[in-house]
Amino acid sequence: MFSIFKKKNKFFSAEEKHHIVQAIQNAEHRTSGEIRVFVESRCSYMDALDRAVEVFQKMEMYKTEQRNGVLVYVAIRDRQLAVFGDQGIHEKVGDEYWNRVVASMLGSFNRDNYAEGISGCIKEIGEALQSYFPYDSETDKNELPDDIVFGR
Repeated sequence: MFSIFKKKNKFFSAEEKHHIVQAIQNAEHRTSGEIRVFVESRCSYMDALDRAVEVFQKMEMYKTEQRNGVLVYVAIRDRQLAVFGDQGIHEKVGDEYWNRVVASMLGSFNRDNYAEGISGCIKEIGEALQSYFPYDSETDKNELPDDIVFGR
């Protein structure tokens, strides 16, 4: 069992993990929106966006008050990724926005800079969330954990 956990966490160094979590926290400090990152090795037999939707549902990200959660999904070994935004944010930004964010992240991935690509994507998403769901110190709370979730 111990070796399974060790394997799952080898995608990033401790510094890279910290950098990604810090990007989430920085983005969420300016918005009521929520961002999660899910990383796994493979996305076998499934489209990356379909897998992102599945993970989004399993992690119950749809339970945010304003339906403004966003999942950044990455399958490292299969070199697949997707960004899935809940109804509230998707209605504001649309498909073209998500396609631009994914293209930007792919540019970093093509240079084998996964942690930087994910952090940059988080920053872009945070800016969009801030535009439509600004932070309110009186009502805002962190509805979802900020840690990176490692899958299979």
